[in-house]
Amino acid sequence: MKNIRIAIGSDHAGFELKTQIKEWLEPQVEVLKDLGTNSEESVDYPDFAHAVAGEVEKGKYDLGILICGTGIGVDMTANKHQGIRAALCWNKEISKMAKSHNNANVICLPGRFIIIEQAKEILDTFFNTEFEAGRHKRRIDKISC
Repeated sequence: MKNIRIAIGSDHAGFELKTQIKEWLEPQVEVLKDLGTNSEESVDYPDFAHAVAGEVEKGKYDLGILICGTGIGVDMTANKHQGIRAALCWNKEISKMAKSHNNANVICLPGRFIIIEQAKEILDTFFNTEFEAGRHKRRIDKISC
């Protein structure tokens, strides 16, 4: 996992989990860029979802991690970007399918509903799962308009 560049962002509801993920993930990856927020002060999740998705969309980062209270808002926002396949993942099985079948490039986590141990398991699975391609590639090629 050392040769991977990751952009990470959260709103106020995901700030605590994001901080814990960064501490765990930084020694394991080439680059981990935090695009905010930087406190638990109330902010608007689309600002951070657009920032992360935009950087992944441009190819500056290989993958993105987004966290808000439910994960739903950041997921919906990130998926507005062409070439982004954001997936809301709340357990390791979902994260495995998001990567193997959908080739997700942004993972969205529900900060109010999981703890750091679960997040680590979800992210480990996501990072260590390969895209299966085949019939799944044909399907994801039909996503963009």
